[in-house]
Amino acid sequence: MSSKLHQRPPFRAEHLGSLLRPEKLLAERHALDEKKGDQKKLSAVEDSSINDIVKEQIDLGYHAVSDGEYRRHMFWGTFFPGLDGFEEVTDFDVDIFRMYVPDIAAFTESGHKPGETVLCTGKIKHVGSTYVDQWNYLKNLLPKDRQHEAKLTLAAPNWYHLRYKTGRAYPKDVYSSDAEYFADIAAAYRAELEILYDNGLRNVQIDDPNLAYFCSQKMLAGFKKDGESSDALFDAYIKLYNDCLSERPSDMHVGVHLCRGNFVGGRHFSEGGYDAIATKLFRDLNVDTYYLEYDTPRAGGFEPLKELPKGKNVILGLVTSKFPKLENVEEMKKKVYQAAGLISEGTGESKEEALNRLGVSPQCGFASHSDGNNVGHDEMVAKLKLVRKLAEEIWPGQP
Repeated sequence: MSSKLHQRPPFRAEHLGSLLRPEKLLAERHALDEKKGDQKKLSAVEDSSINDIVKEQIDLGYHAVSDGEYRRHMFWGTFFPGLDGFEEVTDFDVDIFRMYVPDIAAFTESGHKPGETVLCTGKIKHVGSTYVDQWNYLKNLLPKDRQHEAKLTLAAPNWYHLRYKTGRAYPKDVYSSDAEYFADIAAAYRAELEILYDNGLRNVQIDDPNLAYFCSQKMLAGFKKDGESSDALFDAYIKLYNDCLSERPSDMHVGVHLCRGNFVGGRHFSEGGYDAIATKLFRDLNVDTYYLEYDTPRAGGFEPLKELPKGKNVILGLVTSKFPKLENVEEMKKKVYQAAGLISEGTGESKEEALNRLGVSPQCGFASHSDGNNVGHDEMVAKLKLVRKLAEEIWPGQP
């Protein structure tokens, strides 16, 4: 873990990576899903759509430019199915799931199967990056002196673990324990990060709703009822992350984004403030920046930010991506200064020093699922302009 304070990235005005797809792209993707489309045509539409959205982000004054996740169906992409030892399955026993994990509960309560189920079926091995082509296309749209600013979002290493009951995430004849399983997951992430770094990536954001689920009293009650320790599992996930990141170079910025779900139409899955996880999350997890959801009361207050140590940043997700109504700039400015005050209480630094470690963003992406939230393109642009305006009023002249 680098001891330096990473900045630029992150930037004062950020967004969380996923942006609304244009209709032409959605139409081609849906056609392919229905076996009526053509992959070559879809790829061409993806290219032109990414070209357009990159230019738009630059025009709006954003530096942590992404490709909008336009080549992905869901925000986490294809990391796990791209590993040896993982397979996407459509026929499975629902008894493998922890039914109290928020997104699993939401699907099953509405009569649906849990979305996109990938299972470990054998020994896990990294056999090539499924992200690197996405990254190289994005970076080559930017001048060389800005390529290090661009952002790639990655899947969380625990993504296909929390949802499954103890011991059901992998075959017992392949892995005898979570520790063995996590060791190979971590090795795969280290290999992925090395490839991406060698191709010029310096700005990583890991998207992890699972960590925020540990703020959900409903989920914690489920663990307790099953006689399991949610604290021990959270500790194991912190160790997993740190093992994944143990070999990253000091000039690679890594952030983690926590939210409570952002499915089709902006649906969320859980509620609860960061209080239950703040100390371990902020002090023990070896990342540089936390992108935190703070657009509604379901995320709680800013008091947990007292646990944020010096040397780390927080991007406050004050602008919602879930609906088009615009937030009040003055009210949001008050929230930013309130957060800075609480951080300074925790560290003993001045409010100005604490403010220097903050930025602002929407609370989540605009299209974590490719079909997107309940906003139109112009409404998304208005939200992004609002974030940029808020940042400019608090940190004038800073990107």
